[in-house]
Amino acid sequence: MLCTLARARKWDLVESLWTEMNAKGVAPVNSTYGTLIDAYSKRGIKEEALAWLQTMQSQGIEPDEVTIGIVVLLYKRAGEFQKAQEFFRRWIRGAPFRLGVDDKLVSHTNVCLSSHTYATLIDTYGKGGQFRIACETFTRIIRQGRSLNTVTLNTMIHLYGNCGRLRQACLLFQKMGEFRCVPDTWTYNILISLNIKNNKVKLAAKYFARMKEAFIKADVGSYQTLLYAYSTRKMVREAEELIQEMGKRDLEINEFTQSALTRMYVESGMLEQSSLWFKRFHLAGNINSDCYSANIDAYGERGYTLAAEKVFICCKEKKKLTVLEFNVTIKAYGIGKCYDKACQLFDSMKKFGVVADKCSYSSLIHILASADKPHIAKSYLKKMQEAGLVSDCVPYCVVISSFTKLGQFEMAEELYKEMLRYAVQPDVIIYGVFINAFADAGSVKEAINYVNEIRKAGLPGNPTIQVDSIIR
Repeated sequence: MLCTLARARKWDLVESLWTEMNAKGVAPVNSTYGTLIDAYSKRGIKEEALAWLQTMQSQGIEPDEVTIGIVVLLYKRAGEFQKAQEFFRRWIRGAPFRLGVDDKLVSHTNVCLSSHTYATLIDTYGKGGQFRIACETFTRIIRQGRSLNTVTLNTMIHLYGNCGRLRQACLLFQKMGEFRCVPDTWTYNILISLNIKNNKVKLAAKYFARMKEAFIKADVGSYQTLLYAYSTRKMVREAEELIQEMGKRDLEINEFTQSALTRMYVESGMLEQSSLWFKRFHLAGNINSDCYSANIDAYGERGYTLAAEKVFICCKEKKKLTVLEFNVTIKAYGIGKCYDKACQLFDSMKKFGVVADKCSYSSLIHILASADKPHIAKSYLKKMQEAGLVSDCVPYCVVISSFTKLGQFEMAEELYKEMLRYAVQPDVIIYGVFINAFADAGSVKEAINYVNEIRKAGLPGNPTIQVDSIIR
């Protein structure tokens, strides 16, 4: 009954039933506390779960293996791996659980735990960075002659792979038959993911094929992982074959993989396919803000400014515009040398209720400065300063460098002085810009002044600064 009420999240009724138990003299046992701890833990109510554990300990009830596993899992879910390990070791040592009482220790060092408990422990040790202890625990299972199950082996395969021991992970997979364990979908998904992580896509594909040969049904995760790998590596034929399979099984492609596929087509020069692919998901309403920005960026980085602009308009139609879409579209305009459009888009952000961030300003300033438009860049730098988004001298350096490149030293120095008035500290790079610019112009006195400024500031030298040539 407690379990049923907890699953329904009827916490008041849980406590009411607990009170009724006490009133009627029904003593709770291990499984009672285990049920309560597990129920609260699974629903993310960690403090309440730990309160039930404390109540159990205060009653002097020694947890059995099942309850131990539940508590270890509780700590693991909360990311408190050290506490999970300490709790388990305390039980193994036979340390008393009744608070304030020095009972005789009852050691559990020779106890044979269940496969489920071992799997929980191995996973806890692994996630807690205790790889050696996890391996020792696994060895103990084998030494005790305990029957292994697929869950435990999956955990070890995953652990080996994440610790850079892919060969051992694959060997353990091959030995599953010796342990009388049958690989499941999760086994193959782990191996597919690990091989892709190690850039062994062909081997990952072989495990995928092997899974189907063994009549083990690949789930959407199996397909998504492999499809994303194909997309990011521009393996068009393989990706399209997988898409067809997914279509036959009515498996959905998530929006992140969709963005990767659009980028694959763009980078492969298949613009028509990329457009059709994007429209399919856009019209279905299956794209979020992050993925719109990823699609814009895919086109923008390759110089397909008009296509990037169309995706931005699609996002606007769906009313999903955020600062991300503005930033990547401004970047796309910069790459496409559409400087006026970049400024117009930036200026329109307020109209859409979007506030420009540091990236918005930095990107536009860099675009304009690189295009030899420091006067326009300077106006946006001033707005950035007024918005309180200037945290270092980098944006100033970009504009100053643009002024010096055009030989407008007076404007560059004026901006430098403005920077100092705002208490923004110069670095060796900004000094280097002045020194090299004045040196190239033959203005030795001015260049030396900035060399002296570097020394006064106690900044380290920069190999790109022409100090030696100036002194000679």
